[in-house]
Amino acid sequence: MWISIPFFISYVFAHLGNGLLIFIILIKSSLHEPMYLFLCMLAGVDIAFATTTEPKALAIFWCNNREISVDSCIAQLYFKHSSFISESGILLIMAFDRYIAICYPLKYTMILTHSLRGKIGVAAFLRTHCTIFPMTFLLKRLTFCRNNILPHTFCEHIGLAKYTCDDIQVNIWYGFFVLMSTVILDIVLIFVSYVLILHAVFHILSKDAHHKALNTCGSHVCVIILFYEPWVFSVLTQRFGHHIPLHVHILLANVSMLAPPEC
Repeated sequence: MWISIPFFISYVFAHLGNGLLIFIILIKSSLHEPMYLFLCMLAGVDIAFATTTEPKALAIFWCNNREISVDSCIAQLYFKHSSFISESGILLIMAFDRYIAICYPLKYTMILTHSLRGKIGVAAFLRTHCTIFPMTFLLKRLTFCRNNILPHTFCEHIGLAKYTCDDIQVNIWYGFFVLMSTVILDIVLIFVSYVLILHAVFHILSKDAHHKALNTCGSHVCVIILFYEPWVFSVLTQRFGHHIPLHVHILLANVSMLAPPEC
């Protein structure tokens, strides 16, 4: 019961912090620039990301509500995975935005037009849902006949598929494809973007411009680390930490749901 208190406080602060950030950006016209609008989008998706899992976790802690239907479980993992991929995509867009702003400052408004930003947003939305939507069909085709006790407070694609009597090789390979074509690809492209940005920054002669660019990049790197680090740590502990108690795995997984995306 006591462990629910820090989760509840973190959940409330995640909503308040992200909500305040969105409110400030929306009411201040001076902040209606691509970088801040992307940050606003990131905060909004983070609220959705935390909301997909934490209310159910709190219901388990407070009301002993330990049951969930297969359809509800599939819906939860759909919104959970789509929110995570959306956040990852927004971080990639922000890295691209900073790359253009620092490497091509005089052409920034010519390259990142309103039309292009709209197309990028639509592409990110389509990528997210076109990759996650097939998971629902891959899970719905399965017959669930094994132990129906999930080891987490939320549902996961392969974690749910393991409780079936059918062959789940298609699920495993599709999950691997989604991971590589979205999150891993985003991480690689973000890394390449910041390598190019740092290369350009260190060739800036003006010390003031040099300092400003490094400060901006530093805050973005902070956001990226805060977003990916808990997820990577949780995945590694699940894959290699077989000696770690189950309750520690559950704790780490829930902490990764509440890690703040802003710095």
